[in-house]
Amino acid sequence: MPGDNSVGSPPTPRSPTARLRHRRRSAEALPDVSKANGGDLLVNDRNKYRSMLVRAYSSVWMIGGFALIIYLGHLCITAMVVVIQIFMAKELFNLLRKAHEDKHLPGFRILNWHFFFTAMLFVYGRILSQRLVNTVTSDKVLYKLVSSLIKYHMVVCYFLYIAGFMWFILTLKKKMYKYQFGQYAWTHMILITVFTQSSFFVANIFEGIFWFLLPASLIVINDIAAYICGFFFGKTPLIKISPKKTWEGFIGASVITIISAFLLANIMGRFQWLTCPRGDLSTGWLDCDPGPLFKPEYYTFPEWLPHWFPWKGISILPVQWHALCLGLFSSIIAPFGGFFASGFKRAFKVKDFGDSIPGHGGITDRMDCQMVMAIFAYIYHQSFIVPQSLSVDMIIDQILMNLTLEQQQILFEKLKQVLQDRLVG
Repeated sequence: MPGDNSVGSPPTPRSPTARLRHRRRSAEALPDVSKANGGDLLVNDRNKYRSMLVRAYSSVWMIGGFALIIYLGHLCITAMVVVIQIFMAKELFNLLRKAHEDKHLPGFRILNWHFFFTAMLFVYGRILSQRLVNTVTSDKVLYKLVSSLIKYHMVVCYFLYIAGFMWFILTLKKKMYKYQFGQYAWTHMILITVFTQSSFFVANIFEGIFWFLLPASLIVINDIAAYICGFFFGKTPLIKISPKKTWEGFIGASVITIISAFLLANIMGRFQWLTCPRGDLSTGWLDCDPGPLFKPEYYTFPEWLPHWFPWKGISILPVQWHALCLGLFSSIIAPFGGFFASGFKRAFKVKDFGDSIPGHGGITDRMDCQMVMAIFAYIYHQSFIVPQSLSVDMIIDQILMNLTLEQQQILFEKLKQVLQDRLVG
């Protein structure tokens, strides 16, 4: 019979809409326990151990390679930052890329990279121009060439950008306007929020590797500590936009990061290779006066401590107090860079920005908090570490950068005459 639902009757076929409703009802009736925000420890999920091992293996290789690059010096660290920026740009360019539309826009991807490398020329030209001048000062021909390039650096970058702008306008196609203008805005957002922020790393490097290495290390420590504390103790969800983050992981990582900042600053601050600023683009060994921040001060413990206590005092570098501020920022504020990235990925419905690092995702997934930290470290160094008054080195740098050799000789003769007159007077 048509209405008979006996065992031997064939099942009635369902429409796609009915099947979709059935799946939704099934999902609502049987919630995924493994994705619950609270209640169970993540450590009890045995499937996560394999992911943890892969992540740990990748982390060991990354930390080892990072340590080798730090040993090789300022230029190698700068090259590493540039390579990271290129990979980040590639991942983000591909995020909104549509193959079908790109087939109708030959050369459109080249335009994105044109804007990227123009921004790179402008930013690094501003950061490294003085170091380049100091490097070629001894060679008269190179000095004149470099001085001319620096003088017209801004003009060159501007016309390169205008050329890209005109290129974009001339390649606009009917029925593709929305996609093209969306890609144009997306490219500039990448340059502002990703490239410009991460470029502050290079400025920190040449102020002394210490001011690059310590902030970057604190972000790594905070990330690892949050993962481990959350893995073993995490129960209470921290923020809805990133359901894997827990209060236990956040608080535990904050305590570990602040303590690590205080201890690491004492260790790193004793190596001139890390504390001396680099005034040129050479690769030689550095030797300088570390300054009062990196000279240890001895603090005696109070007398009421028991006699059996083994230490009578402690040696602390003044820079360790500044390190506490960096540790506080890296553990409380910098993680919001990761939350921003989590929301970003949810908006575009992707799990990771890429798959170049096993267990971690893409390069951008590991640099989200680093970019926030890079700007803070630079601003903190310029505001609280660098002396605000003019120094002899700052004046000499401006003379070498803005005056020709002939003008420098005239200035030398005039300064010599002024000093002689004052001595005689």
